[in-house]
Amino acid sequence: MDSTAFDVPGVSWTPISDKLIGVRRLTAGIWLGIPLVATAVPAVIFGGAVWIAPAVVALFLVWAFWLIPRQVRALGYAELDDDLLIRKGVMFRSLSVVPYGRMQFVDVQAGPLTRRAGIAQVQLHTASAGSDAAIPGLPESEAARLRDRLSEAGEARLAGL
Repeated sequence: MDSTAFDVPGVSWTPISDKLIGVRRLTAGIWLGIPLVATAVPAVIFGGAVWIAPAVVALFLVWAFWLIPRQVRALGYAELDDDLLIRKGVMFRSLSVVPYGRMQFVDVQAGPLTRRAGIAQVQLHTASAGSDAAIPGLPESEAARLRDRLSEAGEARLAGL
């Protein structure tokens, strides 16, 4: 497998917190657990081929629980002198390069489950509407530090805005 398009020489990647695995597994368990129960009840009552539906949902749940740790461990970011690099993906890989001078503002977001786990997401907003620059699963203190660092770097390198 040739991954030269995603290898950046001399870059030290910062991983995100493994706590995101638990949050994503809990979310998947809720979103797939409800249909699992909803399809299992008729299967218990009627039996037969009705068991296909809960079996399919259970397979999706097992697949999600297997896939989530791989996805989370593939996430990472690197702070360079002029750019922020964000990588994600196992099968469908992505490498985003966000110049500090193009950042308009930086958000820190946390829902109830991520707050309980002590993690947050840093969302970068640029002039490009198609920009998908987000770093989920950061410890709250690291998210605040990164928000401040990126805001300062963006102001210092304001490029044509």
